[in-house]
Amino acid sequence: MDYTHLFSSDTGSFFRSPVRDIFRRVDLNAIYSFAGGYPSADTFPLEDFRRLMSEVIDEVGAKAFQYGATQGVTELREVLSSRYGVPVERIQITSSSQQGIDVCTRVLVDPGDVILTSNPSYLGALQSFRSYRADVRGVGYGPDPDEFEAAYRMAADKAVSEGKRLKFIYSIPDFQNPSGETLPLEHRRRLVETARRYGMLIVEDSPYRELRYEGQDVPSIYSIAPDITLHLGSFSKIMAPGFRLGWIFAHPDLLDKIYVCKQSLDLCPPVFDQYVAARFVADGSLDRNLSKSIALYKGKRDVLLEMLEQTMPHDTDGEDIRWTHPEGGLFVFLKLPESFDSVKFYDVALDAGVAYVAGSFFHPDGSGRNTMRLNFSFMTEQRIREGIRLLSSLIRKELHL
Repeated sequence: MDYTHLFSSDTGSFFRSPVRDIFRRVDLNAIYSFAGGYPSADTFPLEDFRRLMSEVIDEVGAKAFQYGATQGVTELREVLSSRYGVPVERIQITSSSQQGIDVCTRVLVDPGDVILTSNPSYLGALQSFRSYRADVRGVGYGPDPDEFEAAYRMAADKAVSEGKRLKFIYSIPDFQNPSGETLPLEHRRRLVETARRYGMLIVEDSPYRELRYEGQDVPSIYSIAPDITLHLGSFSKIMAPGFRLGWIFAHPDLLDKIYVCKQSLDLCPPVFDQYVAARFVADGSLDRNLSKSIALYKGKRDVLLEMLEQTMPHDTDGEDIRWTHPEGGLFVFLKLPESFDSVKFYDVALDAGVAYVAGSFFHPDGSGRNTMRLNFSFMTEQRIREGIRLLSSLIRKELHL
């Protein structure tokens, strides 16, 4: 049977995640995988989970397995309120941070509405935006705050001149995915000023914020402008992704629409998981586990950077080969000569046993074909060393060095 005529018009805007397709194609444990954003299983505190799950069953009983409130279990909202200094009425629990991205887009965007984001930006967000047929426009910028603000204003002015409606700016200000870079405080302030000027909101995606390995914390955009910011958080990188729990901090008027929308999606977040997460935060397990995770990931990041320095060619025909030095998070972004095509090169690398994600998939305009994202959280330090050595040798061969 031909099902084509039955599909909605929205399906034409869907696009596959190249990361997920990698997982279908190969066993990640059988190759050197720098591709996914998987946390290390060594950071999953199984004994804490076992203890906390037993406590939830003993203390909460059958209530933990019943339907719950759409806005989330009160105990979890209260511990997040205490931890982050956000009023309970401004907290919505979500079934993963990805759902937070999706529900914000669903509530705010009509087909053709403009979303501004950095170029590059998170692939999962681009998938969600395009599934609602948003007009996603990537904004490139340099380190100067004046140039940063001018780039966003130019993009906004262009959209307005075309008769488009501006809805929000999407930003991952802390250890960005894919670049690993952190947005300085002045840039965050300029982003807020730009959003206010054009009547836009800001969706601040912060799943990596607490995974800082060096440097000083930078105030969140939400802390600067809570009335126009929807702040997305996640337990996936600081607890375990299998719980599928995240949260949104926002003005109650925004959360009310999200609350009604979420009822039609899944009724409520996973109830048992929320009770476990609430205890995980409240009894100090989260902070203890974060300390271990940060030490582990810092070591892996340092190994990856060391191996890039040792094995990667630094220039070819006058073009520098560069990579970012993230202060936290899970990713390093590699930039190769303009002639290098990381999409075409992908099969060469995978056939040799090493995987990455081509950078062009993160660019709304399809640019960045000479870039690639490298994850350092998933593999052991030894396999990172071996994998980078292999990848570098393949790149040298491709560049005839």
